[in-house]
Order: sequence, then C-alpha cells, then structure tokens
Amino acid sequence: MRLKTTLDQWLTLFEIDNAGSIQAAANTLNKSHTTLIYSIKKLEDQLGLSLLKVEGRRAVLTNDGKSLLRRAQSMIEQARALEEISTQLSQGVEAEITIAIDHLCDRSWLYSAMTRFMKENTSTSIQVIETSLSKTSNMVISESADISIITLPITNHPCEAFGITRMLPVVSIHHPLASLPAPSLADLTTNCQIVIRDLGTNNKQDVGWLKSNQRITVDNFDHAWQATKQGLGYCRLPQHIIEQNNDKEMVVLHIENASSYQVPLHLTLPKGAKTGPAATALYDLLINSIKNRVE
Repeated sequence: MRLKTTLDQWLTLFEIDNAGSIQAAANTLNKSHTTLIYSIKKLEDQLGLSLLKVEGRRAVLTNDGKSLLRRAQSMIEQARALEEISTQLSQGVEAEITIAIDHLCDRSWLYSAMTRFMKENTSTSIQVIETSLSKTSNMVISESADISIITLPITNHPCEAFGITRMLPVVSIHHPLASLPAPSLADLTTNCQIVIRDLGTNNKQDVGWLKSNQRITVDNFDHAWQATKQGLGYCRLPQHIIEQNNDKEMVVLHIENASSYQVPLHLTLPKGAKTGPAATALYDLLINSIKNRVE
C-alpha cells in the first residue's frame, strides 16, 4: 500500500503547532515560510481535511488537525529514535551487553545506574546474569561478561571498589535459636543451615562456616529468605536484603564470636581494552554512582 502522506509533512505540522506560527516553525526547520505553507496545503488536499486555521497572528490546529497530530506524534518520535539508534550502531555501539552480578551485591546499585543508561542508549539491550563463587570468577576469566560485579579481585583483571555487603545470621522468630540470647557455634551445629550453592559448573567452591549436621542448599537468597522465614533453619543473609524485607517475623542472631562479617564488592571489565562504548558508558555510570551512595 502506497502512503498518501510523508513523515516530513507531519513533522511540519508538528513544528507549526509547537511554535505557534508558520514563520517560527520555518525558522526551526530552516525552511522558507512559503515551503511550509505549500507542504501543509498539499497535506490537506491529500487528506481532504482542513488542518490549520489562523487566529490573529497564530496558526492553530483545527479539531481534525489536533486529532491526527496526536496519532502522528508517536510516528515522529519513532522516526527520531530510529535515527538515534542508527547513529549509535554506526559508531560501533553494542546491540547487547552482558552484566554479571555476584548475588551478594545489592541489586539497586546496578539498576539505579542502568535506569539512566537505558534512557541515553536506546540501541543497546542488557542481559543480567547472577553469579556466585566460582561462576563469578569464571565469567571474568572467560570474558563472558562485559561488566562484572565481583567479590575479590581476580588475577590480571584490574578492578574498582564498588561497596561492602555485611552478612548477618538470621532465623524465623519461631525458630529455637531465636530464643537464645547468644547462640554458640555448637548450637548452630545441631540446627539445619540454609546455604547458597555455587552456581558455577567447574571447580565449585565453599565459603564460610559449614559445620551444621544438616543443610538445605538453594540457588539464591530469594529462596534462602523464604526457607528461613518458614523456620527450616538459619541462614547468613546480606544486610540489605534483611533491611529491604523489614520483616518483624525474622530475627538477627548474635552468635558468640561470629555475629557478622563483611564482603567487599568490586567492578571489573573482563574484556579490558576490548570493551565496547556502551559497556564503557554503563561502567562509568556505575563508578559515578558510588559517590552518591557514600555521600
């Protein structure tokens, strides 16, 4: 089907409505007053409708003009977006980037910066992969991610400090350990422990105290929180998860000589100098976001 009208005609109508006069719109579009009058007159003839009327010194849309322009605006915005995307792609901007985030990291640290990135980079999609233990290291070493949020620095991969996660032991308020003022490690041994599995496939790692006689192993802290809340056992959880849930049915244990520990989080670019412009832009936003969280 051949269209009667052109995008340029609708853009002319939009600019006239936005500027309030044909002459002002002509200045914005860098065209002559006569050219715009001809364009609108041709558009009206093609549609069989009156789109503009003059009131005093202003060019005002008719009701039909307003109704059609409302629908045309999305088309104009999409055309502009296509041009922006084309410009980004011609500059070598990646169509998709991968971010690996260790499960200990507060996700809001990533998504707050990503919100700004997505507004400024309309041609790039993002794949977010949660990692833990050996998978965190493997994603960097294999260069499977463009940006990685890791715990400890990895050999030959420079990194920047990103934040600190504090780990706290938690149980349901109805769990037997909740009634003890200061449980000992011996008390923990006789109670079920909920732990997060290493999401890697090779050289799996264990971290922390794992001497309970019985364990429940889950994929992530979302599962761990639910299992702990059900009273199935105790679990060490990131402080930010505990605070976000703000659940009065959950109790932080004050374990003798083992009440908390801290895990550092770092940012790294696994591909180093091969990192593309989109990943670099997001990395810079993440680095700048650190100041906002610390201040």
